Amino acid sequence: MSFSALLRWMSFWLWQGFVGLPAYAAASCVEQNVSVQVLGSGGPELDDGRASTSYLIWHNNRARVLVDAGPGSSVNFGRSTAQFTDLDVILLSHLHADHSSDLPAYIKGAYFSNRQRILPIYGPDKNTLMPSTTEFVERLFGAKGVYPYLSDNLPVPGDVPNNTEKFTLHAHDIPLTHDNVVRHRLSPNLSVSAMAVHHGPVAALAWRVNLAGCLISFSGDMSNQWHKLAMFAKESDLLVMHNAVPEQTNAIARNLHMPPSEIGNIAQQAKVKQLLLSHFMNRTNNVQSQTVAIIQQHYAGKVSLADDLMHYKLGAFP
Repeated sequence: MSFSALLRWMSFWLWQGFVGLPAYAAASCVEQNVSVQVLGSGGPELDDGRASTSYLIWHNNRARVLVDAGPGSSVNFGRSTAQFTDLDVILLSHLHADHSSDLPAYIKGAYFSNRQRILPIYGPDKNTLMPSTTEFVERLFGAKGVYPYLSDNLPVPGDVPNNTEKFTLHAHDIPLTHDNVVRHRLSPNLSVSAMAVHHGPVAALAWRVNLAGCLISFSGDMSNQWHKLAMFAKESDLLVMHNAVPEQTNAIARNLHMPPSEIGNIAQQAKVKQLLLSHFMNRTNNVQSQTVAIIQQHYAGKVSLADDLMHYKLGAFP
């Protein structure tokens, strides 16, 4: 191992040991009332009977974090009774349409809420195929963007960076370095961490949320070519992983997504307490029992299958 690689390894485990320590370790996640609600458990297909990928993280009956914003998720956001004013952050795993195309619906809908504070949006930096998250937001809502009438929601020169009297979107780009973890503390009991993952040629991230000492990790869409997710999601209370391909799939699909055996290996290596499968497609919708059986050959913990609008309470899975 090179000296620079050793430093990265030591930095990561220092991060695991100190940043990863629950700030509210004295109380369990059940007592903290932390849960994940699935707003969309599907992928890009039109006939899978599911909204596309999106998740809400709740704490004490407030929706604090929105992860991805796939089509149909904004409708389920309304059905969930969540309040847009409560959101502390939006996290985007990547900018494929089935993970991000409802963002304009949320921003337009916010006009009818009484939100009067900044909403940070974190997502991947650009690569040769995809724009950065800041470019994406500007292309959508800028004065010369697709929805210029929503440009009032972007910061203007002279705005006070921490102005809490106006609803504005503040976009942030996460560097695409798969051997480094980027962390942001958003409040005393909420921090988020990201790491680049391999999703073919697409700029993509895995996310880890520490809310009231409860650790929730999201693989996003990824293959496991870089073999980093198990370390990143280590000892999570919940790991959400995407099941877009069956075990018997071709090399092209495996360049983008993980088969069930890989999912099981990662969950076992990470020693996560609970595993939630999501992002189903028709090719995996119809083989869920076989998928779970393959995963359970590798992972001994609880495996649940996501469904739209279902709540998954940490420490008390159905």
